[in-house]
Amino acid sequence: MRIEHVGLFVSDLEKARAFYEKYFAAAAGEKYHNPRTGFSSYFLTFSDGARLELGHLDHLVNDSENRLGFAHLAISLGSKEAVNQKVDQLTKDGFTLTSGPRVTGDGYYEAVVLDLDGNKLELTI
Repeated sequence: MRIEHVGLFVSDLEKARAFYEKYFAAAAGEKYHNPRTGFSSYFLTFSDGARLELGHLDHLVNDSENRLGFAHLAISLGSKEAVNQKVDQLTKDGFTLTSGPRVTGDGYYEAVVLDLDGNKLELTI
């Protein structure tokens, strides 16, 4: 198990991408955009392989569900089966599943579960 990436909601996606590229030598992947939800993102990769997902919503309302700042912690579990098993274990123990398991528009197999304090844990392959 390893931390796969950290998600960060930003007010200006292009400026945030340029900031991390300029000051931290991050390499941005292709921009993802979902016109149905208004969500856009870049995955940035740093020299040691760590990744940061910069995300932007066209209509960010800065509420408890979608706010500027850190959005989620993604944990790679290695397989679809491991994601499904962890979801089963966490929901059986009373934790809230907010989405998934599912394949997202940008190709991730994921489920999102809330931790003890309501932080989003994105469980992925």
